[in-house]
Amino acid sequence: MTMTDTEMTRQRLYNQHIAGSKLSKPSDIVKWLVAVQAQDYAGAKWALGLRLQGVSDTDIDQAFADGSILRTHVLRPTWHFITPADIRWLLTLTAPHVHAINAYMYRKAELDSAIFKRTNAAFVKALQGGKQLTREELRNVLEEVGISTQLEFRMVYLLMQAELDGLICSGARRGKQFTYALLDERVPQTRTFERNEALAELTRRYFLSRGPATAHDFAKWSGLTIADARQGLESVKSLLQQESVGGTIYWFSPSELTYSENSPTAYMLSIYDEYISGYKDRSALGEAEVGGLLSALGNALSYIIVMDGQIVGTWKRTLKKNEVIIETNLYKQLTEAEKQAIIVAAQQYGQYLRLPVIIE
Repeated sequence: MTMTDTEMTRQRLYNQHIAGSKLSKPSDIVKWLVAVQAQDYAGAKWALGLRLQGVSDTDIDQAFADGSILRTHVLRPTWHFITPADIRWLLTLTAPHVHAINAYMYRKAELDSAIFKRTNAAFVKALQGGKQLTREELRNVLEEVGISTQLEFRMVYLLMQAELDGLICSGARRGKQFTYALLDERVPQTRTFERNEALAELTRRYFLSRGPATAHDFAKWSGLTIADARQGLESVKSLLQQESVGGTIYWFSPSELTYSENSPTAYMLSIYDEYISGYKDRSALGEAEVGGLLSALGNALSYIIVMDGQIVGTWKRTLKKNEVIIETNLYKQLTEAEKQAIIVAAQQYGQYLRLPVIIE
């Protein structure tokens, strides 16, 4: 019997710990997911909070401050949350691909290996001894040693290459500003992998945490080539279960799905949530017109509402001092039970913020 879209999305909800999660530590869910897209810091925190029991927004801020979760450029040219244990081997595996993607922008910003060498030396000198500096403070450091940061995006790519090369990573926030620290001071030495071993590890953990998924889904998410994705799958396929759906092979955890949730059940997902961004093919998430809406949104992907795994709309939140206001934009008419499910999902977000919710 062929797996249906509903069965596929239900299993993804469970494997991603959106449904039925018993985890309670930010580092545990980041470790399980390997990397969580995090260019939108507030949204990425909610992506973790949605998957954890009893955790608040401030709890995740604290985990970031103490370094039990980090934020750096990895997999693709964007920030991700990652654990200290995974940061080095994952950078070693994926940074060459990100550098290749960035090559045009490096040239446009007049950056080359000589500039990177000078910049990295300046970063080390400024940050050594446990210092944590903001982007503007590091910009001033470079200007003081005669390295211009005035060209558009130059500072962005100077910092990104230092992250990709494993020199710097996130420090604690200073107020609302992000800081950078030396990776070797922030994170004790951790286990390293040979490339094939790292590829197998990433492949295994992707399909366990996000399956059912395809090789093309994995390649899109990881930033690796489809050849790499297929090589990784070949090395771990004995650990996974597979099913052909419409001639496409989906891979997933062989464990039994033991969680049974009430229907309808709604979830208010973060912007760039891994439930959406973790796959190339999103057709299982809703009907064709919803897929068209997602494609139109592109990189401005909204906060998504899913009902029993299917996309039913988007939501927007406005934070006030003593409350959070949630507005919904629904793509279909809902039953009374489905409307109640959205209220429950909104209240979950309010509990995470420790604020009452008003739904408009």
